Amino acid sequence: MKKTTALMALGFIVSLFGAAAVWAITFGQPDNGRHPFVGSLVAEFGGETFQWCSGTLVSPTVVVTAAHCLFGTEEEGIPISVTFDEIIDADADGSIDAGVTLHAGTAFVNPLFPGTSNDPHDVAVFVLDEPVTMPVYGELPRLGLLDSIDKQSTLFTTVGYGTVRNDKRRGPHSLELGTRRLFAVQEALALNRAWLTLSMNPSTGNGGTCYGDSGGPHFLGAGTSETTTIVSVTVTGDRFCRSTDETYRLDTASALSFLSEFVTVP
Repeated sequence: MKKTTALMALGFIVSLFGAAAVWAITFGQPDNGRHPFVGSLVAEFGGETFQWCSGTLVSPTVVVTAAHCLFGTEEEGIPISVTFDEIIDADADGSIDAGVTLHAGTAFVNPLFPGTSNDPHDVAVFVLDEPVTMPVYGELPRLGLLDSIDKQSTLFTTVGYGTVRNDKRRGPHSLELGTRRLFAVQEALALNRAWLTLSMNPSTGNGGTCYGDSGGPHFLGAGTSETTTIVSVTVTGDRFCRSTDETYRLDTASALSFLSEFVTVP
């Protein structure tokens, strides 16, 4: 029953924000404590809590996520909280486990959202009521960082919670609700004014994101070269989560201007 309710909640999310608007890690690996500052935004429906989006703690109180994850939630009466627990649904029943630590806060959506396709302004913050101490936090990029690197030789690491895919041969039938924080490595495909397009094609060795990962980070580097610098956040991609990952750049004047209202930017 809880799995059915979770799927109904996911269906509501999709209908509320669009078919490809709310995105989990595909062809990834268990995080095993690598990114403790990446959390899951959690939504409440009918007394049950469900995985909603992902986000990154960049200070003791500020979580960076996507605007479409929080836009309209207050008006719709959807309570939002965040957890940094790595495993959020150990029994895989579709709802957040009772023992998971949830942090309350307030959503602040970029007032310019939804913008245009050239710049959707799809960034938001969730400001926690109480600070959360971490050994390290995510870092915002300096202005124009992505324009100054060689995209063809640079790898990126994405992290999040939510729907998972491990079978590239089937369509939506191979998607399963996520239960924990995962990460995957990606190659860049394209870069323009507001978007960083990344590959999540398993045939070329890439993982990616899917439903439940929106707002989650894409860090510069992978493996021994991975940094804590968030260059973009997950926004959308192909509906079956096995081709391209469209992410919103955080190294633009527009994104950094909004974020500077809540946290110090480089």
